[in-house]
Amino acid sequence: MNGRLIVIGDIHGCAAELAELLAELAPKHDDRVVLLGDLVNRGPDSRGVIELARAHRAVALLGNHELRLLKYRRTGDRKYIKEQDLDTYDRLQTADWDFLEAMPLTFEEPELDVVCVHGGFLPDKPWRKQPAEVVTRIQVVDRDGEPAKRTEAPDAPPWADLWNGPPFVIYGHTPRPEVYRRKWSAGIDTACAMGGSLTACVLPGPTFVQVKARKKYYP
Repeated sequence: MNGRLIVIGDIHGCAAELAELLAELAPKHDDRVVLLGDLVNRGPDSRGVIELARAHRAVALLGNHELRLLKYRRTGDRKYIKEQDLDTYDRLQTADWDFLEAMPLTFEEPELDVVCVHGGFLPDKPWRKQPAEVVTRIQVVDRDGEPAKRTEAPDAPPWADLWNGPPFVIYGHTPRPEVYRRKWSAGIDTACAMGGSLTACVLPGPTFVQVKARKKYYP
């Protein structure tokens, strides 16, 4: 593998912070940039984030926020989105929708034995076969062994605590104040839109690079 693998956590419309982080990392032509999904919503400039992703030829993975917008666009059913998503929905243009439609679920780097995903995986199932509903949404594993959100099963263990690799998994989706590092995983959603930081995991390494949010955009 030539160059670095630069993996960036949930951006949520924080285009200024993404631009600052990319300027600090200064990707070269043989580096690859992977965005872990949830590029959109909550922050002030979802379109700006997509434009930066395109400009850096980034691989952008499907997050639950992109999935919500796409489902609403395909069906017109309001049950798929939240009220605050509509502002993003109205601003996106044809090229932006094409970008969202093309998002893969995972990114694998076999030489490093690393897989990137938005939310995570059920620990006891083959990761390649897990559907979008699981890998974009899982935070914890409930007592029945099912994927759940932290709010649905507050006492359940994070899926990453149960994950024994290989591969090493880099993921976002579950906002925390700091990087959540385990032997076989790193959770790098550090809640930028909520006033935290935007985090990049750089491989080989890993090393972590962060920029602070300029403000709290989302309660």
